[in-house]
Amino acid sequence: MFRRLKLSGVMLLAFVLAGCINNQQQPPAPVEPVQPSTPPVIVQPPPITNPQPGETVPQPPKLKTINWDASVQPLVAQMLQAQGVTPGSVLLVDRIKNSTNGNLQTAKATAALQNALASNNTFTLVTPQQLTQARQTLGLSPEDSLNSRSKAIGLARYVGAQYVLYSNAQGDVKAPELQMQLMLVQTGEIIWSGNGSVQH
Repeated sequence: MFRRLKLSGVMLLAFVLAGCINNQQQPPAPVEPVQPSTPPVIVQPPPITNPQPGETVPQPPKLKTINWDASVQPLVAQMLQAQGVTPGSVLLVDRIKNSTNGNLQTAKATAALQNALASNNTFTLVTPQQLTQARQTLGLSPEDSLNSRSKAIGLARYVGAQYVLYSNAQGDVKAPELQMQLMLVQTGEIIWSGNGSVQH
């Protein structure tokens, strides 16, 4: 009996020692580092400032617009009274040329000139469609202002016009001057010319 107890004690001791050795051989489990939590950043919106009563809010600068209708009508009226004009003649209206020191809306100006002449009893106007077709046939760009008299005369002869109206905006772009010349296609003679300030 004592022998059995002794044997059991030895075996128990062997098991305990074996467990200690096993525990020593296994490395301890790694400890995960704990990240400190950062508090959320709260962005405050900028305060809304309302203008105080009596304060004026600055207005953006107003762009000056040219009243082309009012600018071309007095000159057209003068031209229609010119001496030596044969009633019923065909008139080619050239695009208004910009010779100022800035940008001008010459397309609007030319349209205003066409409108001012639309109901006149002196001239029959070359239509924009006829002009476009003639430009294509003669190899002229739609944007080509007929600043060369030979181009204008050639185009006028092609469409059967007896007169060409040259128009030119010149000077300071803020207060340009409008110059017009009515030219006889057959001889190249300027039979009327007029100047006028543009109206804002």
